[in-house]
Amino acid sequence: MSNDTFISKIAKEQNVNNNQVQAVASLLAEDATIPFIARYRKEATGSLDEVAVMAVRDRLNQLMELKERKNAILKSLEKHGHLTDELQEKVLAAEVMAVLEDIYLPYKPKRRTRAVMAKEKGLEPLALMIFEQTGTDPVKEAESFIDPEKGVESVEDALAGARDIIAEIINENDKARAQMRNLFFTKAAIKSKVASGMEEKGAKFRDYFDWEEPVVGVPSHRMLAMRRGEGKDFLNLDMLPDEEEAIAILENLFVKGEGDDSSQVKLTIKDCYKRLLSRSMETETRLHAKEKAETEAIKVFADNLRQLLLSPPLGAKRVMGIDPGFRTGCKFVCLDRQGKLLHYDTVYPHMSEKKTLAETEKIKSLCEKFEIEVIAVGNGTAGRETEAFAKAVPFSKPVQIVMVNESGASIYSASATAREEFPNHDLTVRGAVSIGRRLMDPLAELVKIDPKSIGVGQYQHDVDQKALKRSLDDVVMSCVNGVGVDLNRASAQLLTYVSGMNAGLAKNIVAYREENGPFMSRQQLTKVSRLGPKAFEQSAGFLRIHDGENPLDASAVHPESYYLVDAIAKDLDTAVVDILKKPEIRDQIDVKKYFTASVGLTTLNDILDELAKPGRDPRKKFEAFSFADGIEKIEDLRSGMKLPGIVTNITAFGAFVDIGVHQDGLVHVSQMANRFVKNPADIVKVQQKVSVTVLEVDLARSRISLSMKSKSEKSDASVENPGLKKAQKHNPKPKNKKKNKVSNKPAPFNSPLAEALIKSGFK
Repeated sequence: MSNDTFISKIAKEQNVNNNQVQAVASLLAEDATIPFIARYRKEATGSLDEVAVMAVRDRLNQLMELKERKNAILKSLEKHGHLTDELQEKVLAAEVMAVLEDIYLPYKPKRRTRAVMAKEKGLEPLALMIFEQTGTDPVKEAESFIDPEKGVESVEDALAGARDIIAEIINENDKARAQMRNLFFTKAAIKSKVASGMEEKGAKFRDYFDWEEPVVGVPSHRMLAMRRGEGKDFLNLDMLPDEEEAIAILENLFVKGEGDDSSQVKLTIKDCYKRLLSRSMETETRLHAKEKAETEAIKVFADNLRQLLLSPPLGAKRVMGIDPGFRTGCKFVCLDRQGKLLHYDTVYPHMSEKKTLAETEKIKSLCEKFEIEVIAVGNGTAGRETEAFAKAVPFSKPVQIVMVNESGASIYSASATAREEFPNHDLTVRGAVSIGRRLMDPLAELVKIDPKSIGVGQYQHDVDQKALKRSLDDVVMSCVNGVGVDLNRASAQLLTYVSGMNAGLAKNIVAYREENGPFMSRQQLTKVSRLGPKAFEQSAGFLRIHDGENPLDASAVHPESYYLVDAIAKDLDTAVVDILKKPEIRDQIDVKKYFTASVGLTTLNDILDELAKPGRDPRKKFEAFSFADGIEKIEDLRSGMKLPGIVTNITAFGAFVDIGVHQDGLVHVSQMANRFVKNPADIVKVQQKVSVTVLEVDLARSRISLSMKSKSEKSDASVENPGLKKAQKHNPKPKNKKKNKVSNKPAPFNSPLAEALIKSGFK
């Protein structure tokens, strides 16, 4: 498959034209990044967005892998003397890896199979004679193949060996494998049984002790849960279609008559299916189902991460960050408007009333000294109690108190990045700094933490880690470049995700900044060690310099387009800065005058948008959020309570909501609206503020069931949730397994399934 063929194939699949795909492929070959291509090469790509560009990139990689495998197979076939023009044509025509491997299977170097050993005994002619099914008497013909010296002691030995050879022929038949694959992929059922003696140890997976449903429709979280149970030896899984239907398909392909030779073929088909084909196809089905579930889980994680990274920033404020605690006290830090550490200390507000009063004065005094505007309190242990303490401080002027999700802060504080940033401070100081900075700019701080530690994933430890990392890196890079980065404030970690950058260049930028002071222009980047023209081209448009020499350096206008803005200013007899400030001047611009071969209407309109709102932050405006007063622990909850909450994680089966009691509650997908909800992400977003009603509290298991339905949508929901109670009595074992359907009823919230899901990585 040539590169031109790749282009046309992808264009057809993505429903775009060849030129668009070719442009993306060429730019990727030149090491252009996804954000750069989508933002600054719209004329070339026909305005393909990041999602479309990523799809082209990923499909190109898949097709290249297929091409490399074809080349390896052709070399192997040639080496072993199997290659013919017809076979080469079949190999080159294969469009998916599974079909390619089916073509290669009969010629693939084999270990010593039963068929190989039968051939060594000279039984291949007998096998081929029987397989032809021309009315041959198998028993009579087998007599002439008896040879004790070769291990063929009897007629039955000869026939058994012949059947082994025929079984391998059937197993390697590409048409048979294609039809079996289709049967397995479309009609196989996943059956889960508890492993012998594992009823007690595997109690978390009790819902799957006797479970069956079609593989094609199983949700990703259920597939991954069952696979995890199998991986821990608690469950045994099968993924098979109806055996009679499979045998019938094979008999239709290979049985040609009703004679004794055809009877031997029928026997062989049953053996082939049970011993070879079903195992091979089940392995493929498992892999296919796993990849599908992983793809969905990774998408959920990526979508959640994007929403979290793009959380509204507080902005440049003087912040006190508090890492709360009971016995060990609350470590707090004072930060300036750029997030620089000014002071740190510890208070012990939860020891005694006398101590609380003393610590109140301490906090008040330091807030006045450092002119603190906002206090950020981590939502971990003692978070609500510390929030209440901070709210009770009699400040001389208003100080806003905000709870901050501290997931991952402890991971950051123990990381090499944190040690490098704060070599002379312990983990608690670093954690408090992270909490404070996370409020000021979530994106800038969260990029320092491994996304898998942030707490917004679904079975993140069970999926392909390379695929997960690639997807999450794409999200982080997209968010960082979509928002833009302040060149004079950004950390090396944040700069690493800027288009065209790497860790080395990011460190060099920080080193140059520390040695020479703040950058005054984007052009000054060219003086940074090892930052060449390519890196400058890719990165410059995403870096911002405020109050620099050129006002355009604070915008997303790329330096390569500055000449256009200068030309516009000259034609209007005004300064660039006036164009930025005065809409009446921008209204006079006639974009048609500035068309060129490389700059079209799309780019010109992007430039005009930037001139109107230079360097605008696409994130929403920050809005303070407060939990309900007096509701600080799970014991304070009662069924029917209506509470404010904030979405912390979205999964395929619902959303987890923080209501301020140190344990997130679950809003099952069936409790999100009074209509059918297929995807919880259609209803809520991570960090979204919501109003929920407490349905049920399980103190023994620390489980909270919530609803987002309005009062009119629930049947006396202020008291109880009959639907949930009904679901709790539901036995997932279907009466008629083949007709089992996946319902939208909530799984038992206090069930082992819910427990396993939550403990698998959810809060």
